[in-house]
Amino acid sequence: MGFAGQGARVALLARSKAELDLCHLEIEHTGGAALRVRTDVSDYEQVSAAVERTRVQFGTPVQVLVCAAGVLGPIGPFVESTHKSWTEMIQTNFIGVMNACRAVLPQMIERRSGKIIIVSGVGGPLPSRPNFAVHSATKTAIVRFAESLAEEVEEHNVQVNCLSPGETYTHMTDQVLSAGDRAGWREVETARRVRLTGGMQAEKQIELALFLGSPQSNHVTGRMIHVEDDWKKLKNHSIAPEMYRLRRVSKNSSGDGKSHGS
Repeated sequence: MGFAGQGARVALLARSKAELDLCHLEIEHTGGAALRVRTDVSDYEQVSAAVERTRVQFGTPVQVLVCAAGVLGPIGPFVESTHKSWTEMIQTNFIGVMNACRAVLPQMIERRSGKIIIVSGVGGPLPSRPNFAVHSATKTAIVRFAESLAEEVEEHNVQVNCLSPGETYTHMTDQVLSAGDRAGWREVETARRVRLTGGMQAEKQIELALFLGSPQSNHVTGRMIHVEDDWKKLKNHSIAPEMYRLRRVSKNSSGDGKSHGS
């Protein structure tokens, strides 16, 4: 909706027809242009067909890809989870991102221009998340994937970055609350707070996404940027090699470098 509000033509991909219809309606009611394509991102052929339909419908290749599809998967100790449950989650959260990137990259490389924004969620930056082991692993995996892919396509003027949106109220919040003790008390307390407050403001998420999708960020690639990072300074400054990486480096009070694995 944020991109459409800035005049972009948006192709919406999802498995849920109801959610596609609602988002499409909201965009068109505000004067935006959107295309609905019911797609399972875990199926490469469906994603590829959706990308081609978008190119034909809009008359131009995809310029900005936002990978935002994700599922929470099984909640609770990993030893109690089933192979089917976490395989399905990996197919959506990780394979789905790779499918989407693979589908749009040939067009972007040919045009020598493109932006890929991968929504990493809260699992990527956190050092550990018990009772959500596989979900957390998929979110960490896509950050490392983005860092590596970014170096591969940098010479083609394609930028790949991860956007960490902060705690946000979605249906996943309700899933955590419904899980209760299986989620763990910290997760439940966080979910209660997010449901009460609504979580991170959408405007902050949109602002960062628009920056990462614009020419202003042509010098930013292979990074994981949180909505509450001081990212606006990146508009006019270069980035130190160690900044906004999966493994971040910060300074302690004595000035010594201290590495924090995410």
